[in-house]
Amino acid sequence: MATGHTVTVYGAYGHTGRFVVAHLQERGFVPVLSGRDAHKLKALADGYPGLEVRPASVDDPASLDHALAGAAAVINAAGPFATTAAPVIEAALRAGIPYVDVAAEIEANADTFTQFTDRARDAGTAIVPAMAFYGGLGDLLATAAMGDWTEADEAHIAYGLDHWAPTDGTRAAGKVSAERRNGRRVRFTKGQLEYHSDDLPTLRWSFPDPVGQRAVIGEFTMADVVTIPSHLSIPEVRTYMTTEAATGVASPDSPTPTAVDEQGRSAQTFLVDVVVRRGGTERRAVAGGQDIYAVTAPLAVEAVHRLLTGRTRTVGVASAGEMFDAPDFLRALSPHISLEPAP
Repeated sequence: MATGHTVTVYGAYGHTGRFVVAHLQERGFVPVLSGRDAHKLKALADGYPGLEVRPASVDDPASLDHALAGAAAVINAAGPFATTAAPVIEAALRAGIPYVDVAAEIEANADTFTQFTDRARDAGTAIVPAMAFYGGLGDLLATAAMGDWTEADEAHIAYGLDHWAPTDGTRAAGKVSAERRNGRRVRFTKGQLEYHSDDLPTLRWSFPDPVGQRAVIGEFTMADVVTIPSHLSIPEVRTYMTTEAATGVASPDSPTPTAVDEQGRSAQTFLVDVVVRRGGTERRAVAGGQDIYAVTAPLAVEAVHRLLTGRTRTVGVASAGEMFDAPDFLRALSPHISLEPAP
């Protein structure tokens, strides 16, 4: 359990932010509720008597400084991260505290590495972007699968979602990303991000049971193409998405997630199948669970816990697999995800 550390949650009233706030409290932290909309913060605080509310805007550095004052760390759950990440990171650097976000936006995560690597390292501060279902979990699984390998030829991350009901935040972030790419698609090949206009292929992927063989969209590129190559020597990183989920997130008519249990989770299930290959040898790691948004909370909160207790491997900007002991981190997530093989 945590020891009463105060952690500011920026975007606390958002769909993922609410899961983060609840999980922080469950772990013994004291969340500070922050974000751009004071009315939504007040409504959220009504369900959390005693928690402090600190509205803040990304275009008002003084308000961000107030939001982070006295906090031991900050979790940024407010997208689009192309807009929020840099200002909140700047505030974290001024405060001298660790920063964690749950960004799935490829370009926003790439910007964090580009803009803040030197400054965060020089300041001795930890910044962990994409500490979420997309980017963080795949990176941890790939790192664990690599084991004693120092390099590999390929990494493949296949997302077996039974469906995807996107949040409003997911839609907003996707719109920003599409605008930044001028409608193009992105992939990681030959050691770098490449933008293209090719049609995406439909393939068959053999997931472990109970999912089995499913149709997937090839090169349905997610944040793993930033996090994994940031520290693992793998020149080809490809991600795949089940066709049902790809259709759901793209359709303007898809509903938002609907809670089906007391934790607020939706009925959505997932299986993340990670395969790394070197020569003729293949290694695999698989994680399964329920609700991609809900499972982001224990990922982000466990990261904060380790940052504040010194269970880290580096400083500066680093993805989950580089910052933490990946097998040990995955074991800590066992109440929330199933793992095969057990790390």
